[in-house]
Order: sequence, then C-alpha cells, then structure tokens
Amino acid sequence: MTSAGLHMVDGRISLSDGGRRFEVHVPELQLDPGQALALTGASGSGKTLILEMLGLLRAPQDGTIYRVGNADLAALWQGGPRTPKLAEMRGRLFGFVPQSGGLLPFLTVRDNIALPQRVCGQPDPDWCASLIDRLGLGDQAGQYPAFLSIGQRQRTAIARALSHRPRIVIADEPTSALDPASADQVLALFLETAAEQGAGVILSSHDLDRMDRHGIAQRSLAVEAGSPVTSRLEAAPC
Repeated sequence: MTSAGLHMVDGRISLSDGGRRFEVHVPELQLDPGQALALTGASGSGKTLILEMLGLLRAPQDGTIYRVGNADLAALWQGGPRTPKLAEMRGRLFGFVPQSGGLLPFLTVRDNIALPQRVCGQPDPDWCASLIDRLGLGDQAGQYPAFLSIGQRQRTAIARALSHRPRIVIADEPTSALDPASADQVLALFLETAAEQGAGVILSSHDLDRMDRHGIAQRSLAVEAGSPVTSRLEAAPC
C-alpha cells in the first residue's frame, strides 16, 4: 500500500576522511502524515547525516529507494546536485529546523518566517501571523535575530519551518540549546502545530526522557566497528 508519507528503503550515505570511511545505513524508514519520530544515538553516530539525506541536502548512494507519496526523490539526484527539480522539491516538501536556528541576520523575525512562502510562491500572511502568535513571537516580529534570545531564535526557526505547510518537518536537535522548561514548551508547540497541519516530523535528540514524555517514537543508531565503520538505524519496535 502506498503511503502519503515518507518511505526509505536501503538508504545509504558515506563519508571518507583519508583512509577512513564511515557509512550510515537506513534499512527501512517510514514516517506517516502527522507522525513524530526521533532519531537517537551517540554523538557522531550519523543522525544529522540521515536528516540531510532525507531533506535532499546530501545524495544517497545508488540503490536507495526514497519516496514521499508518489514522488521518487532518489531519482532526483540523477541529474546532479543543482537541478531545478531537486531544489523545487527540497523547498516544497520539507521544512528545516537546523541546530543553530540558521536565521538570516538581515531579515526580521516576520520576514524570516515568511521566507519559505516567498521561495515557494505561496504567500500566506495570515498563517505567518498565526504562527507568530502561537509561538509567542508577537513582541519580536519586527526585530532582527541579533536581538533575540536563544529561545526566541529557535521558536522563529520552528515557525519558519512550518510557514509553507510542508509535508515533512526535519529538526536537528531543536531543543538542545534551551533550558528544560523552555525545551518542553517549544517542543509541545512544535508538535501540536505540525500535527494540526498534517506534517510528519522527524527530529534528532539525545534527550530520551523528553521524547518519552512527549510521546515521540524513537529509532536509535548503533555504530558497528569494521571497514568501513557503519552506523545502522535499528529496526522499529514491533
């Protein structure tokens, strides 16, 4: 049965450093609309690499099967990394929350949030205003990132990721720089807003207790010594 969500089979990506090689292997990964899933594992186990592969920021190796709905995303890399179709699908299907927030310093909070809508040609100022209100950014909407706290920058990045109503939201350690109370508040708002618009959410985290408290399913990465060193996404629990 075809899912409207994300489905990857035998996904692989590798990095080389001199004579050393590191490979990440995703035997199978399914993310349905409205579902939240956390990738867990030790630092350096490849969580960010998987998120970048899923978000069309890094090319998978040949043989990877990767679809979102009926779209064959693995095939998009056949024309190289700079094809217009690859860029279009990356911007249309995905919303990104990078670890650092990644806000453009010369745009206000409001304009940072609206940027994905402009890129996709889907202006929706009412939805931007709703996100700004929902994430408690009303007093900061006209400010630039340099004048924001860490928590305000992270909430802005989350609002930006949701602004064009993507099918999939990808968040790399979205609460790692926040204090515990703020982390719980921001994560709850993030998940609630994403669920309301039917977006799947896949994130990375070291905080297993917080994932449990918010009811987020987890898949862990296990590193296996050898040549190459391989980090493998463990099977979903039965």
